[in-house]
Amino acid sequence: MLGVRVAAGIRIVCPKSLVRNASGPTLLTCYHTPQQNRSGPYIPPTGRISFSSLTVHVRHASSITGSDDAGSPGWYASIADSNLVHLTEQLLISSQGGTALPWWASIMCTTLALRTVITLPLGAYQMIVIGKVEALQSEIAVLAKRLRYEVSVRAQECGWKERHCRYQFKKNLHRIVSELYIRDNCHPFKASLLVWVQLPMWVSLSLALRNLSMASSPAGSALQTELSTGGTLWFSDLTLPDHTWVLPISLGLINLLIIEIFAVQRLQVSSLQRYMTHFLRGVSVLMVPIAATVPSSLALYWLSSSLVGLGHNLLLRSPRFRMACHIPPLRSDSQTPYRDLASQSRRVRL
Repeated sequence: MLGVRVAAGIRIVCPKSLVRNASGPTLLTCYHTPQQNRSGPYIPPTGRISFSSLTVHVRHASSITGSDDAGSPGWYASIADSNLVHLTEQLLISSQGGTALPWWASIMCTTLALRTVITLPLGAYQMIVIGKVEALQSEIAVLAKRLRYEVSVRAQECGWKERHCRYQFKKNLHRIVSELYIRDNCHPFKASLLVWVQLPMWVSLSLALRNLSMASSPAGSALQTELSTGGTLWFSDLTLPDHTWVLPISLGLINLLIIEIFAVQRLQVSSLQRYMTHFLRGVSVLMVPIAATVPSSLALYWLSSSLVGLGHNLLLRSPRFRMACHIPPLRSDSQTPYRDLASQSRRVRL
């Protein structure tokens, strides 16, 4: 029998088998059903309460982390066990088996290949859309000036009020701008295509490496020996966190460098862009302790992805590469972008 103390002077007695037979951590919720005394008022018990007078509800402790009482998995477990993540696991395993590289080199090479094949073309397409939208601004300004004159003339003829004039101007200007975006195939939403592809890919690879490193999937259970010896230098065991903090700190520095490169590139900075820059800086700093608690394979992937992203951002600034990709010129373009970056960073330090 298992005794559970619930209050001073009260001890609940219930069978140990109730807890032992339950799978995983359990929570016991006990309700006492007192026996009424017909000959007098009810007196609370001060000794032992028999199990026959209790109603005990057993719940899995996982229910407090996103699972319901029926044992269905939470949202995080559902994503980690999704088909996309399992396909990504097989991609990583096939890549390592096909190249015969050690796991640390395979992770870095796979990251470089995926980002170069998928995200680099999308980054170039993003710059093309941004360039077309920027080139349309002068034409939009001319059309807006003409539309304002036509609305004012129409308002005098029909006796429109100021509020109705503003409504007609905004409505027709929105129509004109939409037609220009369709004409040049450069709707600003298309510039966000890179984010909608890169973010799911980053999450899928992160969860796949986590499953493989922590044996959270059948494929990961068979690779524990390989991953535990598949590292190099100070992170020889890819299933353990990097206790030296070299990978996490390097990840934070590279992410901050990427953010600062974008920050110095802008000619005019709005308040929203300034707040977003501060927010991203905070996220980069927050990623350092997070990367120190995950397996080294995951921290290595994050660092590799950031390094490749930094290289792609610098490549997209090259005038020759932009010309080869037919990227329209921007106001912020320079014929010596790398020299300008060096001078701007030197000015910031001063």
